[in-house]
Amino acid sequence: MRYEPLPSFGDAFDLRVTLLHIEPVVWRRVRIPAHATLGDLHDGLQIAFGWKNCHLHDFQIADVRFAMSDVEDELFSVDERAAPLGAVTRAGKKFVYRYDYGDDWEHEVSVERMSEGGDEVTCTDGARACPPEDCGGPPGYERLLEVLADPDDEEHADMKVWVGRKFDPEKFDASAVNKKLATLSKRLARRRA
Repeated sequence: MRYEPLPSFGDAFDLRVTLLHIEPVVWRRVRIPAHATLGDLHDGLQIAFGWKNCHLHDFQIADVRFAMSDVEDELFSVDERAAPLGAVTRAGKKFVYRYDYGDDWEHEVSVERMSEGGDEVTCTDGARACPPEDCGGPPGYERLLEVLADPDDEEHADMKVWVGRKFDPEKFDASAVNKKLATLSKRLARRRA
């Protein structure tokens, strides 16, 4: 068994986050401080993927469910804001982030490595645009892509309007994401000071 050192103050995790059940794969590589909470990670993933933070979410790490404590829920969960990443995971581990219980978007979070990192949250890489909110989960997104690819489909014009003319499923811009993540980085730095 390989020993994984405990994170110390100033360490960061490099995470590869993959949106499950859709092809082609949508993924992001995110660096986040080990002292950031799962609530902070949720905020960062919303930005990195382009979600709009308008649905419930949770994390499943081993047999423990972490979620927002101020939402009435029939399932037991630990408050995500009281769970620093460095306390709940290690390099080489995987866990699930679920967003929008209706569409049921599941993200596999792979903790690739731990290194010195500071307070910045950054998106270092990624591929493809995130599906639009409320498109019907993986099957709805698959149908959306089929319709957008076929100008002769009777729904094509309506879907183009609904999704917006600028939507390109192949486009991902890490620099635009990092501009938005800068706000989260500042919040983490203020909280640490």
